[in-house]
Amino acid sequence: MHFSGIFTIDNQAQFEEMCMRIFQHQVVSNTTYREFVELLGRMPDKITGIEQIPFLPIEFFKSRDILASSRQVEAVFTSSGTTGSIPSRHLVADISVYQRSFTLGFQHFYGLPKDYIILALLPSYLERGGSSLVYMANELIQLSGSKHSGFYLDNMEELASNLQELDRSGKRVLLLGVSYALLDLIALRQFKLENTIVMETGGMKGRRREMVREELHRDLKAGFGVDRIHSEYGMTELLSQAYSSGNGIFDCPPWMKILIRDPEDPLHLLGNNRTGGVNVIDLANFNSCSFIATQDLGRAGEDSSFEIVGRFDHSDIRGCNLMAV
Repeated sequence: MHFSGIFTIDNQAQFEEMCMRIFQHQVVSNTTYREFVELLGRMPDKITGIEQIPFLPIEFFKSRDILASSRQVEAVFTSSGTTGSIPSRHLVADISVYQRSFTLGFQHFYGLPKDYIILALLPSYLERGGSSLVYMANELIQLSGSKHSGFYLDNMEELASNLQELDRSGKRVLLLGVSYALLDLIALRQFKLENTIVMETGGMKGRRREMVREELHRDLKAGFGVDRIHSEYGMTELLSQAYSSGNGIFDCPPWMKILIRDPEDPLHLLGNNRTGGVNVIDLANFNSCSFIATQDLGRAGEDSSFEIVGRFDHSDIRGCNLMAV
């Protein structure tokens, strides 16, 4: 079954109708999800709305093959994890779905990649294989079509010089970086950027002490000379990303939604402005699982926005944007 129509969703009714279709499909096609739904007694014939759909705990991506397709797997993305932790594995049956999701998602919030020079400072991700973030950044770099776009690993001096020169040229620049590497860059040189978006993907990866978001963004704003820091919220187990244009307030593309669950009762959803566990609906995940209960803590706003406020105790520190705030 094909669900390419998810990328043309433009209202809540369409979103909910597609949710119900994909839920029914995944109960049939995804063995692990079906077992989970059966144990909860929430089969499709008992579900009347998306708030009743069960969300699969994200930990299952560590121990099971989460797949709702008979297609041959085209890619396997793995989480970075911490030393000694078990990485998550996301089996991607159709890589073109991921490509459409992140390109259309980027375009939804920022416009066409070709309008930017894209600089990616993702050393901890480049040093290992299987990173979905590196895959996305590489594709966006190619779509930018600029000879100045590219990855930087340890060549901080070169990046600092290029960033300063490109910003002064008046070109639109996007600097996408893991948090600790962005801090390393401003420790090397202070900037006063006027035409650059600085976007952090979270994560100290054991290289620096963990920082609350306000402290991290304060230091980055001062070091880069910008008035706000953008953020990307994504993870190995998802094929879509949410973005923040400042202050840690994220928005989702039309095929993605955040719901907040009660930490004491994971089957009960909380209303807006309440803190709880973050459940993600990612309709681009129709070939795996579109309904995932993460280990992040967050709050949902009145206007479909959300913020991440921390993580549950004892959960792995990994992926993107995992700072407690």
